[in-house]
Amino acid sequence: MKIQRPGPLALALALLVGLFLLLPLLAVVPISFTPGRMLSMPQGSLSLTHYRQLIEDPDWLSAIVLSTKIGLLTSLVSTTLATSFALGIWMLQPRFSQLLVGFVLLPMIVPPVVSAMTLYFLLTGLSQLSQAVGFDSVVGVTVAHIVMTVPFAVVMVLVALAQVDRRIDLAARGLGATVMQRIVHVILPNIGFGVATAALLVFVLSWEEIGVTLFITSVDAITLPRLMWMGLRDNVDPAIAAISVVLIVVTTLILLLRMALQRRPEFEEE
Repeated sequence: MKIQRPGPLALALALLVGLFLLLPLLAVVPISFTPGRMLSMPQGSLSLTHYRQLIEDPDWLSAIVLSTKIGLLTSLVSTTLATSFALGIWMLQPRFSQLLVGFVLLPMIVPPVVSAMTLYFLLTGLSQLSQAVGFDSVVGVTVAHIVMTVPFAVVMVLVALAQVDRRIDLAARGLGATVMQRIVHVILPNIGFGVATAALLVFVLSWEEIGVTLFITSVDAITLPRLMWMGLRDNVDPAIAAISVVLIVVTTLILLLRMALQRRPEFEEE
């Protein structure tokens, strides 16, 4: 089959759009090397002071560790819940499957402010039972992130399942395989990349989540985005530019890794 490739005009337009989107992000790179105490372009000399601050300042370190912990827990739980739900929809094909999927996707549709207020009242209510699982707690933030990210994971897993040939599942069932055997040995190997992509997406969404986090945290559960927001609001700390560059580099490396894995022979079409 003949592959149609984009022409010079399309490539030029894509390049212009890419530059338009990336240049504001790249502007933060020189700012991160400023020796001053305010966000500004370096004047003559460059400094790694603010990168060193990320390592030496306990506030930044604790925020990075906390965001990583919450992101990993959110990724694990959200991906597990989403995969279980998507497998149930795909295998059982219930009568009201579209209604069930729509219900699960509600947090994606509802405005973030509404979700934030709902989670705020929920967690403040849970705080009356135990401070460990309520407002301004690690568990509370994790629960809120799970609620907000499960819909995205569900979409990713459902897309992966849509590409699986149902006949292989029917063949396994005809050969006497149990439900668990069909899931573990037949279905999951065929959607493994989709599940891994969903887990990565959920981690990134949890890592950068700020809107809901502002409503459900105060002084104890300070995630990295919240600390960055506090720095911009209170004293415009140049360390924010340094951590932004680190996040850009890490995100770029993850995307390049994902693209490299996607180009492996087993993921290419015959």
